Amino acid sequence: MADKKASGKGEVAIYKFYNVQGDKVTRSKRDCPRCGKGTFMAEHKNRFTCGKCGFTEFTHIEGAKKARK
Repeated sequence: MADKKASGKGEVAIYKFYNVQGDKVTRSKRDCPRCGKGTFMAEHKNRFTCGKCGFTEFTHIEGAKKARK
């Protein structure tokens, strides 16, 4: 039998979601308000998106709205 290549992007680097300073651990990513704690949101250029439920929050950019008027 021939070996099949693993599909997908690989494993998620969980260590990037937390910051450890001494005895304290803090989260570096936002939690999804719809899914609750433990489900992190992806940070894009102009929005935050949950990969589980698809919830999206757009960041507020004041300069872009004024330029359109």
